[in-house]
Amino acid sequence: MIARLSTYFARTLRQDPADAEVPSHKWLVRAGYVRRVSPGLYSWLPLGLRVMRRIEQIVREEMDQIGFEVRFPALLPREPYEQTNRWVEYGPNLFRLKDRKGADYLLGPTHEEMFTLMVKDLYSSYKDLPLIIYQIQTKFRDEARPRAGLLRCREFVMKDSYSFDVDDAGLAVGYAKHRDAYIKIFDRLGLEYVIVNAMSGAMGGSASEEFLALCDNGEDTFVQSDGGFAANAEAVRFPVAAPVDAAGVGPVQVIDTPGTGTIAELVEAVNAAYPRAEGPWQAADTLKNVVFMLTHPDGAKEPLVVGLPGDREVDLKRLAAAVDPAVAEPFSPEDFAAHPALVKGYIGPVKVADGRAEQFLGEQAPARVRYLTDPRVGEGTRWVTGANIADKHQLDVVAGRDFTADGVIDVAEIREGDPAPDGSGPLRLARGIEIGHIFQLGRKYAQALGLEVLDRNGKLVTVTMGSYGVGVSRLVATIAEATCDDKGLCWPRNVAPFDVHIVIAGKGDDQARAAEELAAELDRLGVEVLLDDRSASPGVKFADAELLGVPTIVVIGRGLADGVVELRDRASGQTANLPVGEAAARIAAVAGGD
Repeated sequence: MIARLSTYFARTLRQDPADAEVPSHKWLVRAGYVRRVSPGLYSWLPLGLRVMRRIEQIVREEMDQIGFEVRFPALLPREPYEQTNRWVEYGPNLFRLKDRKGADYLLGPTHEEMFTLMVKDLYSSYKDLPLIIYQIQTKFRDEARPRAGLLRCREFVMKDSYSFDVDDAGLAVGYAKHRDAYIKIFDRLGLEYVIVNAMSGAMGGSASEEFLALCDNGEDTFVQSDGGFAANAEAVRFPVAAPVDAAGVGPVQVIDTPGTGTIAELVEAVNAAYPRAEGPWQAADTLKNVVFMLTHPDGAKEPLVVGLPGDREVDLKRLAAAVDPAVAEPFSPEDFAAHPALVKGYIGPVKVADGRAEQFLGEQAPARVRYLTDPRVGEGTRWVTGANIADKHQLDVVAGRDFTADGVIDVAEIREGDPAPDGSGPLRLARGIEIGHIFQLGRKYAQALGLEVLDRNGKLVTVTMGSYGVGVSRLVATIAEATCDDKGLCWPRNVAPFDVHIVIAGKGDDQARAAEELAAELDRLGVEVLLDDRSASPGVKFADAELLGVPTIVVIGRGLADGVVELRDRASGQTANLPVGEAAARIAAVAGGD
């Protein structure tokens, strides 16, 4: 079939969409691949569907090597999600609705429950396992801030698969099969990517890894070391600082610090009034205490104070991952008004009363507020921190001597050059787009839903599971992001909507006839052709050819009088003149026809 732009359902735009934040969003809309319906919701046009289906096919071919394809409804009943507690735990990201009879339903964000129940319904013996089944299907998540076009949507297409095994050894095999399949998929798509340790989040389970396509516009920050450490920043966990001897540190001192609204001002004031022999006080010597309000999935609210060195900021994405499924928001003025014991700007873990320093923050302390500290706040470390009195701070507050936190929370920003947690060298920071995620779920869902089989000894055992996802529609944007240039899209050949884009550059009948004949011959050779037969100017046609991003462009113009057509490579810009009589065969060889 030859697609003719004069009748094809596609329209290009000359202006960038107002809400475009990243290049892939801009070009996919301008080139007529997708159209925005509302924030996080997009309609797919024929060009976009062709690209997504070619990506789907690559995913399907590799998955069919290890498993079987199934398909579940997107509209799901509440009951299975109640059994796993995800009806509540998923929180506001879950689309909930009622049918006409008042029964509760949801739009599936992911399908662990459905896969588990299907296997429970059909399988009962260890002889049935191992099993891998998958689907490619639309998912729904009520993202608070959908952004970046297809990269963060409320409706998206995902491949999700699940492995079912009798024991953990089998789970490891299923996990490895998926890991290898994902490597093949992303290699075939031509993506530059890394595999990093990751958080399991709402999915639950133990080990998990993410596949991240390298991209400066990616939402995920990851770290690597020369020694082989690699992890999503949210999953990095630094060891707690080794204890230090604080025997020589004097008692807590309360000092006046008016006008020290920032850490820099505090450090300047302390160095001026209380210089120390071992060197100036630094921001890293101050203990900053940041207050958040946690909202749990059931609506319950709880204040949380995070203590960390003053030269670090709380990374809100790391915090979100650490407190999931609760949601953390900075303390508002209304929150401070409701908790007058927390003096904004002067919060500390210790309060001095009647000359005695006593712990103030903590679930069992007078403030009755949970207090978690950064791993750097190890036993014996000495700090300058708030005195819980306006315009006052404290010197020589010692962790372990003067206060004990309720626990450790590793949510401080990670910096270039920080030592890797495993000692493998300094960390490098980079950004990427999550394109795949694999989890060792274990028995969480099988236990909740009663998925058991008889083992070799006739004993019922709980099945262990793995969960594995690939963002299919996100891959369209990821590939566009990785390959586009300042003129438009530039698709790799194996996902491009067409193999060849023929441009009729003149208005003569000879050129039109030659273009039709060449298109027909390429079609017979198995090459998918997009023919620009519009009456538009050559400039418009050339601009659209670059915008649409088909990898091979053929121009039929003035050279036809000399018996040649022009072959252009969209990615490199290289051109070559081909004799008309040889053009079809040579273009088919380039484009991969039969």
